[in-house]
Amino acid sequence: MGDSKNFEKESTYSYSSYHTDLEDENKLLKDTVNKLKTDLDRLRLPPLMVCEVCDLIDDGAIVKVPNGNKFFVSFSKDVKIIPGDTVLADQKNLNIVRKIDSNKIFDVNKFVIIEKPDIKWNKVGALDQQIQELKEVIELPLMKPELFKKIGISPPKGLLLHGPPGTGKTLLAKAVAKSTNSTFIEVVGSELVQKYIGEGAKLIKEIFQLAREKSPSIVFIDEIDALAAKRLDIGTSGEREVQRTFMQLLAELDGFKPLSNVKIIGCTNRIDILDPAILRPGRLDRLIKVPTPDKEGIKEIFNIHTTNMSLTTNIDFESLSSQMDGFSGAEIRAVCTEAGYFAIRKDRSKVKEFDFIEAINKVKSVDDETDYLQMFG
Repeated sequence: MGDSKNFEKESTYSYSSYHTDLEDENKLLKDTVNKLKTDLDRLRLPPLMVCEVCDLIDDGAIVKVPNGNKFFVSFSKDVKIIPGDTVLADQKNLNIVRKIDSNKIFDVNKFVIIEKPDIKWNKVGALDQQIQELKEVIELPLMKPELFKKIGISPPKGLLLHGPPGTGKTLLAKAVAKSTNSTFIEVVGSELVQKYIGEGAKLIKEIFQLAREKSPSIVFIDEIDALAAKRLDIGTSGEREVQRTFMQLLAELDGFKPLSNVKIIGCTNRIDILDPAILRPGRLDRLIKVPTPDKEGIKEIFNIHTTNMSLTTNIDFESLSSQMDGFSGAEIRAVCTEAGYFAIRKDRSKVKEFDFIEAINKVKSVDDETDYLQMFG
């Protein structure tokens, strides 16, 4: 009798458990089917066009489509937009469907290098005068802004570093960013020129907005001559787009929005081709020339780059420095690197004077032949 009751209980439990498993599996299958239906419906939706809102007029808006054309369109009052917003519009009638975050469409971080440099002033050799000017123009306004308020003047918004290649212009910019604990935003001038109309100007706007958000910050525009060359009256459509981007840069420097703790450093090897508009007072009005080092400067830079090297004791630094007459800072660093390679190839743990002599001759031959593919070969 007891066994019969236990069997009935076990049978009832097994049936209930089996029934529960079936319900769970059925629910899982229904959820999967519903998800697939939702995905299918989403994939069947027509694509939407990314547009920019230019202006609001009455119950509509003027939007600019990617090819540059502008249209007057309608939008729902539930969609809150202002001029400058990025929106999604129906491809057929261009009516605005919804607003989107422009940063998700146009990611400025793809075009810039953002870092906190660790280069100190003592790693910059033979540029004492240039360091002093950078401290006055960049470091002092960021570290002690109250001094300028007391005097009643506004410090320069930025400066231009110019001179031959490899003389330490980028090094100076990174060192002043380190000394002021500023965010260093580096961008190459050629990357500011985009393919489509208006994108370069938008990129400039986004970079300065990023700089304000991460202030105190330094915007370093390398090879600025690619963007700010002298403007011509007649040119191709590509040249006109470069000019639009350049004018946006000038507008940001003049600025309806204050730059506050944002400083601009331009860098070029060709100051002779720059447009006068970028060099006038109120923009990049402090021009700092970074020349190739003199004899004493070469010794100072050479000492900086050999400080952490493992050297033999009988090296004549004076003689080696005299053989590098006319070298830039980058070439002096290349000599040290090459000398290290010569020691490694001969399976030595210390660098000899002869290694430096061979390295100097190699760098000279590369410089003479302008064949940089031979470097480190």
